[in-house]
Amino acid sequence: MLTVRWLGQIGDGIFQSALASFVLFSPERQTSATSAATAFAVVLLPYSVVGPYAGVFLDRFSRQRIVGYANLLRAFDLILITLLIKAGTTGVPLTLLVLVAFGINRLILSGLSAGLPLIVSKNELISANALAVTGGSIGVVIGGGIGIGIKKLFDAHGKSDLSDAKVILIAMLCYLLSSLFTKRLSRSEIGPAAHETSRQIKGLRELNEGLRILRNHPDALRGIFSTAIQRGGLTAATLMGLLLERNTFNPPSNPDAGLSGFAYALAVAGVGFGVGSFITPYFVSYFGRHRWIRMMMLAPAPFLIFFAFIPKEWLLLTTAFFLAACGQAVKVTNDALVQSQIADEYRGRVFAFYDVAVNSAIVLGAIIAASVLPTSGKSSELPLLTTIIFGVASLILLRRSRFFIASPS
Repeated sequence: MLTVRWLGQIGDGIFQSALASFVLFSPERQTSATSAATAFAVVLLPYSVVGPYAGVFLDRFSRQRIVGYANLLRAFDLILITLLIKAGTTGVPLTLLVLVAFGINRLILSGLSAGLPLIVSKNELISANALAVTGGSIGVVIGGGIGIGIKKLFDAHGKSDLSDAKVILIAMLCYLLSSLFTKRLSRSEIGPAAHETSRQIKGLRELNEGLRILRNHPDALRGIFSTAIQRGGLTAATLMGLLLERNTFNPPSNPDAGLSGFAYALAVAGVGFGVGSFITPYFVSYFGRHRWIRMMMLAPAPFLIFFAFIPKEWLLLTTAFFLAACGQAVKVTNDALVQSQIADEYRGRVFAFYDVAVNSAIVLGAIIAASVLPTSGKSSELPLLTTIIFGVASLILLRRSRFFIASPS
């Protein structure tokens, strides 16, 4: 299961690096806050649309089969994207194919998250999530580095667009391998159980049922909203970092330098993801899940405030590390919280709602960032606004009188 997830997410990193190079770091294309936010929305909106139905499929049909066939479909989709990028096409056809690719990606990750509690015990969920989710996040960063490195090799022997197309083909091979490794799981090993399946597909109605179930577990629901808020803030900061590296910290006329700087910042954030996951099981055993989530929502505040007034590259890297570490701590802890409280027959729908909430918040964070940030990326308002929102979430949404275990886990 880890092999399936990590191979796919390494492919994600390779694919995203080529896509970013083609759309945001191409010499002939100027990168503004609006164009960057649009790229984020294209990547993340699909699951907000397909999510209501994805959760139902994950609770009705073999998750192993869904993950396997979805990876094959995603590989075929990337072949079509490769042909468009080779031709230098940036219009509606490319946008639609990218939407499909990332929509499928969210379906796969939701299926693997929903199936994890069937493989490990409740006591091991936090550690298992730390390993699976963080390994995947680091895989995306590693894949991004591989993609950038391979592109530089290809650029020495051809056009930039052709190099991006070749890199995407390598990502496609990762998806094919991921599909192949799903064969090592049995048909029902990651659920759903035979007595839980049904052929009825009700879409939004059943997503609403997942929300109704979460209302009986208010701590899990509040944890989902806090994770969404944190991811939205992380996205806004990422967009700010992208613009700073592309247009301020490096000459706008040298997009390769901007891409390398942004990749380095993402690598530092990747280390933060790893550290956040590594320390979480230990601190959760001491503070408890609920208090740890509250603390991690507040912890990035000092770094965001400093960065608001000192927009230097070294402080961008420092802020990226701590924001990623705290965000991953929130995500890993809340994943385990949700998995431990929701019965398997509803878990696919609940994780579908979870992903819809998180991805909608990420898109909203990108939109807010686009409305605040200039093309240079320099802004004190955005880090301060993010700090305020994190503080409100920690002190009000997650206040102790409301955020506690309200039902048996």
